[in-house]
Amino acid sequence: MDRTPDEEARDAIPAAVYWGLFAAWAANDPEELLTMAPWSKRAVPRLAARFPRVPRRVWSRVEVTQPQVNVAIGLMALLIAAAAADGARTRGRSAFFRTVLTGFGLHGLVHMGQSAAYRGYTPGVATSPTVVVPYSVWALARLRRAGVPAGSPALGLALLPVAAGAAQALGGRIARRRSAP
Repeated sequence: MDRTPDEEARDAIPAAVYWGLFAAWAANDPEELLTMAPWSKRAVPRLAARFPRVPRRVWSRVEVTQPQVNVAIGLMALLIAAAAADGARTRGRSAFFRTVLTGFGLHGLVHMGQSAAYRGYTPGVATSPTVVVPYSVWALARLRRAGVPAGSPALGLALLPVAAGAAQALGGRIARRRSAP
């Protein structure tokens, strides 16, 4: 059976689009793994002084331990790997994959915005403009050329803090359990 040019374009999504999500995440998260805990310890006093009306309990959640970061990043690895695998399974058409991909790209922009607001380095900002955003723009463009729409930016942006917050909270619980006598 002959295929139309539209059908061929739809099937022309390279595997790097979906597996690239995990690869780009794996390039971004070592930066966060190495910098998040030490940065949070230095940043919380500066932020608390700059925003004195913010309750201390908020700042206590910003400050994270290395074991908490380790577990949280591992949990996010599971989410990103699941999204990449679902993208591969559906050839990029899965709503889950497209939403995570869109959210991943937006998360890079959030990192850059956080650094601008903080007026200095924040974890993840070095690899956001060099890896996260370029990969996401490329992957979304490849999907669009194949007739596959991007995931919802609103949903991706809304779920980003939910996923990161849940990973950090669960990471903190798991890390505390592991360190308990």
